[in-house]
Amino acid sequence: MEDEDMDQIILVLNQLVLWVAAGAMVFGGVVPYIPQYRDIRRTQNAEGFSSYVCLVLLIANILRILFWFGRHFETPLLWQSIIMILTMLIMLRLCTDIRVASELNTKRRAFAATDSKDEEIKVPKKLFLDFDLKYFWLWSRFMDYLQCVLAFTALAAYITYLFLDSDVFVETLGFLAVFTEAMLGTPQLYRNYQNKSTEGMRTFSSIGF
Repeated sequence: MEDEDMDQIILVLNQLVLWVAAGAMVFGGVVPYIPQYRDIRRTQNAEGFSSYVCLVLLIANILRILFWFGRHFETPLLWQSIIMILTMLIMLRLCTDIRVASELNTKRRAFAATDSKDEEIKVPKKLFLDFDLKYFWLWSRFMDYLQCVLAFTALAAYITYLFLDSDVFVETLGFLAVFTEAMLGTPQLYRNYQNKSTEGMRTFSSIGF
């Protein structure tokens, strides 16, 4: 009887460990962005965070999800990609709102210096549907980023559907997902180089999970 109770306890503990490990796998990747989000929201300054980090992670995780249809991997990793995509969209929304507000405040100060009226202030809008490469990923509305992500997802999903039976294509898709994610540090490195500072960057944001 004692042996049966011990086996039951060990089984429950094993299940608990599996659940904890799965939870860490699913949410571990987004943990570094929580204090980053709070700092940006508190200071209303997104200069220390590159929105291209969001672009890299969105592409990598969309490709990883599409790869899952060709090569099923662990379910927690699939959920990790879904959670990461949602997190990056939330970060994009915050950074876009702050950047647009900052541009508007800059215009207001410029007009105030020339004794102009606030109603004359207009910030030129940069839209995804303008297809202007000069303003790629620098649009004025979160909706434009969402349109871009949906367009990329639809195109990549259609191509995946056409070539899903090809082992070479599926393996290439997996490689591109991993390679894209490996380039994650590049946008932030470039932003820090531009700013000549690492201010606003959390030191543990670069930790991999």
